Amino acid sequence: MFDYSPSPKDALFTLYSMAQFDRVTEIPAFAEVSADLVEAMLAEAARLAAEVIAPLNVDSDRIGAQWNPECVTFPAGFADAWKALGDGGWIGLPFEQRFGGQGLPESLFNVFAEWIPAASMGFAQTMTLTAGAIEALSAHASPEQQQRYIPKLVSGEWTGTMNLTEPQAGSDVGALRTRATKMPDGSYRIKGQKIYITSGEHDMTDNIIHLVLARVDGAPPGTAGISLFIVPRVRVNDDGSLGERNDVRCASIEHKLGLHGSATCVMVYGDNDDCEGFLVGDENRGMAAMFTMMNAARLHVGLQGLGCADRAYQGALDWAQQRVQGVPVGSGSNDAQAIIEHPDVRRMLLDMRVKIEAARAICYRASTALDMSRHHPDPEIRAHEQGIIDLLTPMAKSYSTDIGCEVASEAIQIFGGMGFIEETGAAQIYRDVRITPIYEGTNGIQAWDLSNRKLKLNGGKAWQGLLDDIRDTVAALRQSTLASLASPLEAAVEAVHTVANWFLEQHRLDQRSVAAGSVAFQRLFSETVGAALLAQGALAAKARLDAGDSDRDFLDSRVIFARYFIEHQLPLATARVPIIMAGADDLFALNAEQLGAA
Repeated sequence: MFDYSPSPKDALFTLYSMAQFDRVTEIPAFAEVSADLVEAMLAEAARLAAEVIAPLNVDSDRIGAQWNPECVTFPAGFADAWKALGDGGWIGLPFEQRFGGQGLPESLFNVFAEWIPAASMGFAQTMTLTAGAIEALSAHASPEQQQRYIPKLVSGEWTGTMNLTEPQAGSDVGALRTRATKMPDGSYRIKGQKIYITSGEHDMTDNIIHLVLARVDGAPPGTAGISLFIVPRVRVNDDGSLGERNDVRCASIEHKLGLHGSATCVMVYGDNDDCEGFLVGDENRGMAAMFTMMNAARLHVGLQGLGCADRAYQGALDWAQQRVQGVPVGSGSNDAQAIIEHPDVRRMLLDMRVKIEAARAICYRASTALDMSRHHPDPEIRAHEQGIIDLLTPMAKSYSTDIGCEVASEAIQIFGGMGFIEETGAAQIYRDVRITPIYEGTNGIQAWDLSNRKLKLNGGKAWQGLLDDIRDTVAALRQSTLASLASPLEAAVEAVHTVANWFLEQHRLDQRSVAAGSVAFQRLFSETVGAALLAQGALAAKARLDAGDSDRDFLDSRVIFARYFIEHQLPLATARVPIIMAGADDLFALNAEQLGAA
């Protein structure tokens, strides 16, 4: 079993040298966010993750969440750790001060949102969903609802959930059957069943605020007839005190491949026809409200994939430095050495590390774009940054979770047979991270969102503007000692440009061809963005070295990471172009029966 140690130094470099965090701190709303404050906060966040959360990880897996008819219990230490998050103000870090939050940048909170799942994925789930619930209520609830629920969520006294999925309605939310009947007092009675509800029941807090999608009696079919409701586990009196238990229960929890420390609940509403719910916003406008929560959760799931990848890499690196086996090819020695000296192990480690660096840069840049789109005083900059966050959200979610699984798998390979043994901890990371490409919208859905809706946004200005930003990086590379990296990055930009225009044409002619190539396009676009951000980091590192910065080992590594990614990963991305543009004919050349033919 190996320890996890967050790196504030890596986070700070990515924030300032790749993600443009300095532009965030220039915004009047964040004028008091100094470099010293950021450094101090990240140091404390790293301590909390390593010393308070990470020790929960083994019991999170081996004991896990336990169901009984009255409650779900988490392993010892969960409640104390959750209280530490609330008492320290970490849950409310990016939320408004009028609700008890700190009003700090989302991009700072999202560094923490990488480290907590890396420390313990099972524990992290409750924070992710609570933050999403706060986002949705802040954007769509009435002022009275906001004052009643948000401060308790921000403080950690209560937690939040998102209730979409039903047994017959997975990604097809419009097929849901949960009903809402309006009462004379303006409340609603909710009746139905939801599945896969993260932290739907637990023993960490006195109340849980469920955000539930349901269909009001007489509402139109499909997503157009869906409304969103607040359904508290325990009813809240007018004075804010807790009343009687609501008619909602956890019927069971799922037995899963991994993520055992997270209670994945089957929730039943209205067994006794007395489940009280309160409409958020207008009837039949629930999907707009829920998308606010889903978009926040998608970026956080990307950070989960990133965090798991980093933990897996740390364990694999430590093992590779300790494990002595074999004489490395070309070493010129006859003595066995640590496996880190074997070229193939080096290849795996560098592949893992640069994918992590690219994913971190994408997630952090998405986070700064979110801050600027909300708070920058210049409307043109807000609009540009909104385009960036629209594009980067599906990339951050899908690329980071894809590489989370890839890195966790490679870590097991580096551990060798010991990676397949539970005691090392490598297998747990793979089991825990494997859900991340699935929930909060599968990565196939993310790829279709990018290739369909996001390419069409604002007449294509969003993606074209992002490519123009990358072309500026290409120009800067050409004027530097890193000029050799300019041509492969430029080729990737042109590949994205070619495919995007082809997709837009195919949307009119053959949408199935777009869908067939969308996952490969998502990877191409993501790796092009990641390469550009790593190149910006390399340029910043070079500038610091030229100015005499003494931190040579660290800065040299940033240059090498960028070079390795652009020379070894980016060619694989651009090679996908003919695959993407091959269309869908081969996919449907066989009928369903032929696919199973012996």
